[in-house]
Amino acid sequence: MTYTPSHPNRRATLIAAALLGVGFMAAIDEVIFHQLLAWHHFVETESSALALASDGLLHTLELVVLVAGGAVMLRLHETGRHAPGYRGAGFLLGMGGFQLFDGIVDHKILRLHQVRYVDDVLPYDIAWNLAGVVLLLAGVWLYRRAAGGRAISQR
Repeated sequence: MTYTPSHPNRRATLIAAALLGVGFMAAIDEVIFHQLLAWHHFVETESSALALASDGLLHTLELVVLVAGGAVMLRLHETGRHAPGYRGAGFLLGMGGFQLFDGIVDHKILRLHQVRYVDDVLPYDIAWNLAGVVLLLAGVWLYRRAAGGRAISQR
């Protein structure tokens, strides 16, 4: 059976890469800030068992998102339908989107946890959300390059 690649699927490539970016950033958050630095748990509570279980839930969801994004991206590569210029854009958009969602929704709106429990959390909040904005802007820049036919080669 001979396979002939068809045209690239930009939307699917962008979504798969965004899922990988979300999963990757969730992993960075969970490993560095939850485990190594022990700054917070996904859900801060009086019960250390429940707080630890919430970290396990975050880790499970992060793995599901990584596997889903990886499976879609692998299928796109197998069928020759990946759109190279959209992989980096989607990855950075996913990372930045996760970071900003976590910083605004989880930290401030739902108050599941703070970045760090210190007297003046504002510098941590600013740094956390600024990192998300920088990642999003880099993703938008790569997306615009790709959409304009000026994609950076990602072989």
